[in-house]
Amino acid sequence: MRETGAIAGVSVAHADATVDEIEAAGGDGVRATVSDLLAREGVEEAFAVQTCNRSEAYVVTDRTVDGTTALSTFAPDVRGGAVRRLDHEESLEHLMRVASGLESLVLGEDQIIGQLREAYEESKSAGGIGPVLKDAVTKALHVGERARTETEINEGVVSLGSAAVRLAAGEIDLTDGTAVVVGAGEMGTLAARTLDDTAVSEIVVANRTVPHAEFVVEEVDTPAEAVSLADLPAIIPDADLVVTATGSPDLVVHPSYVDGAGRVVCIDIAQPRDVDPAAGAREGVTVYDIDDLEDVTRRTRESRAEEARKVESIIDEELDRILRAYKRKRADDAISAMYAGADQVKARELDRAMSKLEAQGGLTDEQRETVEDLADALVGQLLAAPTRSLRDAAGEDDWETIRTALRLFDPEFTAEADGPEETDIADAAAGGPDALPDSVAEELDD
Repeated sequence: MRETGAIAGVSVAHADATVDEIEAAGGDGVRATVSDLLAREGVEEAFAVQTCNRSEAYVVTDRTVDGTTALSTFAPDVRGGAVRRLDHEESLEHLMRVASGLESLVLGEDQIIGQLREAYEESKSAGGIGPVLKDAVTKALHVGERARTETEINEGVVSLGSAAVRLAAGEIDLTDGTAVVVGAGEMGTLAARTLDDTAVSEIVVANRTVPHAEFVVEEVDTPAEAVSLADLPAIIPDADLVVTATGSPDLVVHPSYVDGAGRVVCIDIAQPRDVDPAAGAREGVTVYDIDDLEDVTRRTRESRAEEARKVESIIDEELDRILRAYKRKRADDAISAMYAGADQVKARELDRAMSKLEAQGGLTDEQRETVEDLADALVGQLLAAPTRSLRDAAGEDDWETIRTALRLFDPEFTAEADGPEETDIADAAAGGPDALPDSVAEELDD
């Protein structure tokens, strides 16, 4: 697998898309999406992210235009205005913004870090992660951690669950009320914890597996009960608030569940939806989804504007760093191939010259070393200028020159130049082909 390549991305997210459009773009899940992308022509790596706020896909190809073509049919049922397409640099920056929480509905929320890690592991298990996306996602996660340790971007309302409870508090009086949390995952747990800080008198946690719901019950001090999803028809009519956050692919709360419920607010923060929108047509029932949280999250965004600017400075710094490392590595592919080709010619001609000299009386060890040093010096001096030109071309994003240089050499050598299957960001930053003589490397670093 090549250590270099161009990333192309596509995003369907809350800023431009509705809940239904995000759900439509999600397809059959991360692994299925990655497997499908890897089967497309020219795609060497693939990564997918699917959360309640976004459905995104990234691929690595030889050229960005090839990646754009491979992603052209991603989210075919979503209107064009809801689909954002990203080139290499935009993809890197966007991943950093996502990880830092700047692209989240709730600015600075912490859950996205875990969601990105989970998406990375799923994409990796589907065979989608190689050196390029490993660097990109690892760097994005690093930026996300820096954003939360060096700024206060995640202070205040820090999850969809807490935003949902705040929205409910503005709609109904929660004092002595009963709140039902459907789902015992991270979002459900955060919603239960936030409700624990309100004046509700009872919290009911419903989940497909009751033991998981019991874990959430243990997290709160308010009187709480763990039940199964099958108990919802009997429980919801007595509730004042229902917050749903499951990972179910099917609807969990049906209109019949709220018949006779009286005044009840249902807030659906799941993706895909948990609550049938038709439930909102029942008398006294109000159904909100992620789209309706915008007002709550807007106030959070305004209060964190200064912290967001600090995070953007971190992103600018880290983006410049990874782009410089990437450009150096792209140039080094061609440079390594160039030196590999030259070294083979040098070795062949040295063998021929040594054979002739041996036939004429032989060489001392000192003379042999002198001839070899001469050959090394000639290669180094002849290739120093092309090496610098290739580095300059990479710095100016002149990838056509880089590709032309690679095509000048025998495929055997360019294949060898592809390098190992794994690389770390630190390696990329320090990179440079092992084939470069020290004298040339020193000259280029001056």
